[in-house]
Amino acid sequence: MNKNPYYSLEVEEAFIGSLLLDGELIKDCSLRPEHLYVPRLKTLFTYMLKLTEKGKPIDMVSVAEEAGNELFNLGGGSYLAAISGSVPTTANFHYYQDTVKAYFRKRRTVEIAHRIKQDAEEGDIETILRDGITELQQVEEHSVAYEQGEIKNNLIDLYHECEKDMGEIGGIPTGFATLDNLTGGFQESDFIVIGARPSVGKTAFALNLALKAAQEDIAIIFSLEMATKQLLKRAVAQVAEVSSVKLRNPYKLLEDHDWNELHRAMGALSQLNLHIFDQGGMDVTFIRSNVRKLRRKYAEKKRILVVIDYLQLIMGDPRLKGNRQAEISEISRTLKQMAKELNVVVIALSQLSRAVESRQDKRPMLSDLRESGQIEQDSDVIAFLYRDDYYNQRSKEKDRIEIIIAKQRNGPVGTVYLKFHKEFGRFQELAG
Repeated sequence: MNKNPYYSLEVEEAFIGSLLLDGELIKDCSLRPEHLYVPRLKTLFTYMLKLTEKGKPIDMVSVAEEAGNELFNLGGGSYLAAISGSVPTTANFHYYQDTVKAYFRKRRTVEIAHRIKQDAEEGDIETILRDGITELQQVEEHSVAYEQGEIKNNLIDLYHECEKDMGEIGGIPTGFATLDNLTGGFQESDFIVIGARPSVGKTAFALNLALKAAQEDIAIIFSLEMATKQLLKRAVAQVAEVSSVKLRNPYKLLEDHDWNELHRAMGALSQLNLHIFDQGGMDVTFIRSNVRKLRRKYAEKKRILVVIDYLQLIMGDPRLKGNRQAEISEISRTLKQMAKELNVVVIALSQLSRAVESRQDKRPMLSDLRESGQIEQDSDVIAFLYRDDYYNQRSKEKDRIEIIIAKQRNGPVGTVYLKFHKEFGRFQELAG
């Protein structure tokens, strides 16, 4: 019996033997040749996949024919017969397959760990850790992703979803009926970008969305610009409807009714499913790692909304240093991949270029997204915030903000109008 901790000869032979006995099992196979350790079994599996590509059956005769003169070096027909005969039942095929996968992941993990150890002696530790973590995540998420494009399981899931009552909207509610009507709520696996010029209200709006989501679902905020206490102070002001100016010096400025509302707000906030990260120098690896941990914690029982404030402050890949556009492009792609792979909603706030200021109509456009057209390509939804009173103090539209949906991959574009109480940082539907 093979006792090597990194592979099992018997299990790999049972896997190949099962395929020789029942070639139809190849349709349920999610392995690639590199997942196997034993060279001749890896080669035999490669021949089987070639037969499948050619539309030919898999059995001892067809594999021997495909191998040709190479069969002798693989052990000959007697070896094929031996490993087929050693399989007690093909009913255990999925067990053999899963065990081969587990051994492969163990080998890859050890290989990556050894390389990290060697590189750490001389290389840049930040780069080594980032790359190592990324590779380890890929082992967990992608190492067994040979799916052959099967759609049956997805169709079954889709059918079951159709049977569920999703309520008025299918996604995570925004808290604003007019916005929900336009978007259907925020859909899982979507990458959403919210852009505006500085001080228009991006952070306040995102906080409104996160607090609403955290009532029933999970909200995670990665705050690269503001400390957790500052963000919570804004949240308290919003929920309590207490002026943020008063909260700068609450002991002196809060009145009795303000204190009552403050206590109520803090009690309500303590019950929310809200997580805030404010570490300096965050990169996408840090963000992805923590989202994955929370996804694992809640499994699929809860939907997750991730807010990143804001995109341009995320640390880029040092290897791309000096090319900020390439850094932002890579960050954008990775955030979209994270949304899809972890089935979460990702909202990234984004600064806009100064080109907005030079136009007569200062409503943002897609071309105003700073530093990368890749953001436009990766995003499922792009929304811009615009306030007329931001540019014109005499505006007749005081405290009104426009939420401009400039792109929506699976829905219409349009504009939603909300009231913005700047003193509380609170948004609400316009009356009437």
